[in-house]
Amino acid sequence: MPTEPFRFFALEVLRTRRLGPSLVRVTFGGDGRSGQGLTGFAAGGRDQSLSLFLPLPGQPAPVVPVEEGDGWWAAWRALPDDVRAVMRSYTAREQRHDPDELDIDFALHPDGGPACRWAGEAAPGDRVLVLGPAVADNTAVRFRPPAGTDSVLIWADETSLPAAAAILEWLPAGTTARVWLGVPYAADRMDLPTAADATVHWLARDENAPSALESIRTAELPGTAPYAWLAGEAGTVKELRRHLVRERGLDRRHVTFVGYWRRGLSEEQLRDEAAKES
Repeated sequence: MPTEPFRFFALEVLRTRRLGPSLVRVTFGGDGRSGQGLTGFAAGGRDQSLSLFLPLPGQPAPVVPVEEGDGWWAAWRALPDDVRAVMRSYTAREQRHDPDELDIDFALHPDGGPACRWAGEAAPGDRVLVLGPAVADNTAVRFRPPAGTDSVLIWADETSLPAAAAILEWLPAGTTARVWLGVPYAADRMDLPTAADATVHWLARDENAPSALESIRTAELPGTAPYAWLAGEAGTVKELRRHLVRERGLDRRHVTFVGYWRRGLSEEQLRDEAAKES
């Protein structure tokens, strides 16, 4: 069974690389000033998520009361708005050793929020804090095909593209995968290494591509026991799940769906909504 031990890691930017018009990769290493680094960080691959804390403009490092132990969340929320670090959820795109490095890919938007703006201006030496996994088998890995799965369906938009790319790298040889990826621009297409038998459909909005629902509704899905992973804009994710379960007859237990964001809501508002519904 998955466990959920997570702890804080103080990191700093090592370098950045633009992957396309809508995506930038930021590579992190240990924050030498804290002496903590990535020792003990154990990403489980696939869609491993983490919480990233960013400093406000003018702050040398994010302000998070980590000394509060399990009470850090309440203590962080109680901080003044002009002090409290920005928190956002991201995918651990790749973890490497010797040297220890962690890649996080950020979706960029012209009207993006504070994390988007930070990523667009990130420079070597910038300091962040990550609440991440200390064991590889943890509850922040959502992609878990059940026993007997004979094919995989993936849908992602630009915010969940890093997770979809990591999943494709993880899939074993011989796995049949059908993948739909929605991106703003045709130039956002990229090579996605995988050993799986994967067919990837890029839905670029600047090419007037059909919607995710239109594309998947007309597609023939392989296998008799598929598993679906849907992640991105919450409304689209729910729409696709409804189609797969109600119209296609997929077992709802074999559909993992994660709303990474919702139109018109900040991540703080999305978290507050989720807390009220739980």
